[in-house]
Amino acid sequence: MQVSVETTSQIERRVKVQVPATEVDQAVAARLKDTAKNVRLNGFRQGRVPMAVVRQRYGRGVRNEVVGELMRERYVQAITQESLNPAGNPQIEPTVDEDGKDLEFVATLEIYPQIELNGIEGTDVERPVVDISDADVDEMIDTLRKQHATWEEVEREAADGDQVTIDFQGYIGGEPFEGGSAENHDLVLGSGSFIPGFEEQLSGAQAGDDTEIKVTFPEDYQAENLAGQEAAFKVKVHKVSAQQLPAYDASFFEQFGVEDGSEETFRAEVRKNMQREADKAIDNRVKQQVLEALKRVNDIPVPQSLVEQEIDGLKRQAAQQFGLGEDFDVSQLPNELFSEQGKSRVQVGLLLAEVIKVNEIDASDDEIRAKVEEVAQQYQEPGQVVDYYMNNEQLKNQIKSSILEDKAVDQLLEQANVQDVPMSYEEALQAAQQQPESDEGADDAEADETPSEDETKA
Repeated sequence: MQVSVETTSQIERRVKVQVPATEVDQAVAARLKDTAKNVRLNGFRQGRVPMAVVRQRYGRGVRNEVVGELMRERYVQAITQESLNPAGNPQIEPTVDEDGKDLEFVATLEIYPQIELNGIEGTDVERPVVDISDADVDEMIDTLRKQHATWEEVEREAADGDQVTIDFQGYIGGEPFEGGSAENHDLVLGSGSFIPGFEEQLSGAQAGDDTEIKVTFPEDYQAENLAGQEAAFKVKVHKVSAQQLPAYDASFFEQFGVEDGSEETFRAEVRKNMQREADKAIDNRVKQQVLEALKRVNDIPVPQSLVEQEIDGLKRQAAQQFGLGEDFDVSQLPNELFSEQGKSRVQVGLLLAEVIKVNEIDASDDEIRAKVEEVAQQYQEPGQVVDYYMNNEQLKNQIKSSILEDKAVDQLLEQANVQDVPMSYEEALQAAQQQPESDEGADDAEADETPSEDETKA
């Protein structure tokens, strides 16, 4: 076997392979001999069909099978021989495939980039410092009560915070448009769930009212055919409902696992959960800045095959997030929506892997268990969650990867200029969400890998 490698870009290689004709012919002859044993043709007993007939009828198909197998086998041997580290699957095309001639084929592949890692020395990183106040706890409790509120129909004009049940039909230029209608839709006024101006114009409406609302879709609206368009909506109001908050008592506290029904215990649990969210937000905000700095000083080429794999994963996440169902064909989602994010995530992954390799970062079993126990604290039966994780190698490896990544970020953080910045609880959560669009979701792995309560009991 003869092999030559052509460098076509920093990360693309064209591997040319030549396989002697004798090897191909021998492999084809052996396969035809095996095929002949099972051939059934009129006028011949099974296994007694002349080889010339077998070759005439099955020769081309058998050769195609053998050549396909040989190209895959010799490709693996070639990249091993040439010490190539492929990223994704190659494109393999035969260039000479004729009886009696040496088989020649070309494999075009991407390889992992060679990275000469640059540090982030001198980078300024802001680290939020959060002190959760009693007022923050009060606000969170108010939010929890609203989340568990019920709605009671009232006979009065709708006001901000009320829920109206409506039918509506939207028109642009006097013509109905797709997706612009609904029946018996519940809308909370002031929630901001509809386009600007829609909810405000329903303030003061009463059950039985028929009204027309005029709005303009935002210029950046996700449906391009509607962006910037003026629209009119005919609206029928069926009823107005007022929010009824649950009583602030032991029964309410018990819904959140506070078995003693004590307000003091409930507030302590709320504060603890808020602190956990704040700590996660702080870590995410710091991590975003570190990773952005790492990408900025290491502009490496990214294999498109890896980007495509990442895009496919992002599509599946999006389909799950929007409840499109397991049978939804994610290929319907355009790649352009995810390409920048996919490229950024691949770049970050390659760079972090290099940081881990260069610094010989590892995670012990004790560290993995400690992380699992931390994750398990958000469940009512932490022990079951710990057992579930520790008995699942895939989940353990995911946790280990998360630990390695955090250690890599900490290693990089030592090179940066870190400045503590006091923030309120809400400010810290908002700061963590203000990450570059290309990296949104990069910190969701831990959430994605967390099992449901039912899974831990399976």
